[in-house]
Amino acid sequence: MGNAESSAPDPRFASACRAFTHKELEDLKSLFVSLASQSQSNGQYISPTVFKGFFGIDGPLGDRMFDLVTQKRNDKKLTFEDLVIAKGTYEKGTKDEIEEFIYQLLDVNDDGILGRSDLEAALTSMFDNIFSQRRSEPGSSSQEDIIVIFLNALNFSKADEGCAANSISFEDFRKWCTLLPSVRKFLGSLLIASDTGRSGSQVPCLLDLENIDSNSILLRKEYAWLIGGALSHQELDEWKLLYHSAFNGLSFNTFLGNISNDEGPTVLIIKDKEGYIYGGYASQPWERHADFYGDMKSFLFQLYPKASIFRPTGANNNLQWCAVNFSSESIPNGIGFGGRANHLGLFLSANFDQGHTFACTTFGSPCLSKSSQINPEVIECWRIVRKGVQQERQDGTKGSVLERFKEDRHMLNMVGLANSSE
Repeated sequence: MGNAESSAPDPRFASACRAFTHKELEDLKSLFVSLASQSQSNGQYISPTVFKGFFGIDGPLGDRMFDLVTQKRNDKKLTFEDLVIAKGTYEKGTKDEIEEFIYQLLDVNDDGILGRSDLEAALTSMFDNIFSQRRSEPGSSSQEDIIVIFLNALNFSKADEGCAANSISFEDFRKWCTLLPSVRKFLGSLLIASDTGRSGSQVPCLLDLENIDSNSILLRKEYAWLIGGALSHQELDEWKLLYHSAFNGLSFNTFLGNISNDEGPTVLIIKDKEGYIYGGYASQPWERHADFYGDMKSFLFQLYPKASIFRPTGANNNLQWCAVNFSSESIPNGIGFGGRANHLGLFLSANFDQGHTFACTTFGSPCLSKSSQINPEVIECWRIVRKGVQQERQDGTKGSVLERFKEDRHMLNMVGLANSSE
């Protein structure tokens, strides 16, 4: 490695080398030698085909990545210096440098204008990579529909001379990454080998209820991937459907009964009679409270007609709401997220027949539906089974009589029957 740095004519190579440890540089050299040996180049460079095959990116996005990594020379030859410089910027650079690289990556037409056609081509490549093995599975939406809802979250604010349609600015792109963290994760990990569990590629295994029509389920694979972008790797293993209104009926008590047998985070999804789909991630169990509770891991999301995630802003701690059998008008019975009592970011009444959604500072979220008043058509709730937890439960004992009593008492508290003097 010693004379490779000193003989490099490009000062960016010497600078990039300093971002890596000696071991990391040796590993990069070994990777380059391996890929170059497969490129019929006498070990001098990596070909586009071998590059895209190893990193698992094809189509316009793969072509554009190869173009950027080879510094737009158009000679179809990726050198060791190219690889170090690209990885030094893309993986070791500052947040601004990395996002600028990704912003250029999305300009697949290489005309300096990041327009709708660029983004459509890039998203098509992304979804082909993530969902190619899942396309025929139940619960898969058409790719065109998913691309539309992702693009609907974008603000095309940049007017370009000679172009009829606006493009997106760098700030538009950064806001889009905030709303769609799954996209940012995937685009930020493309120079990692495709067989190493690349960040942004994980799709939870969705475990449905028995005897339920899969076509009635709101949570498509693509929606789960979108929501999972805001979660940890440990939360992307299995999601278990606990409640579905088409199967269980629109019943608050049934909802509470179904979810009380499991602990852990849940994903609540609603489709209203306007056709809008949205919901929230509850990081804490749904438990009876007279005020807001929860932590900063909770968030709201939209799934249709546009896709967006709204995480806590820190403006307040009004995160989760779960009120059962209260008689005070200041404590509305039902479940929800954010805002303030009677004016939540998302709220379902205890009858499960109505609710509301308002813009709220808790999550920086807008009204999630067409209007603030919502009439639910379908409600479903999924338990997130953290990796390793399921096995721990199977290996554990069933618990003592006292422990089982605690579980029963927890259920009574949920429906407001325990401690009736409260």
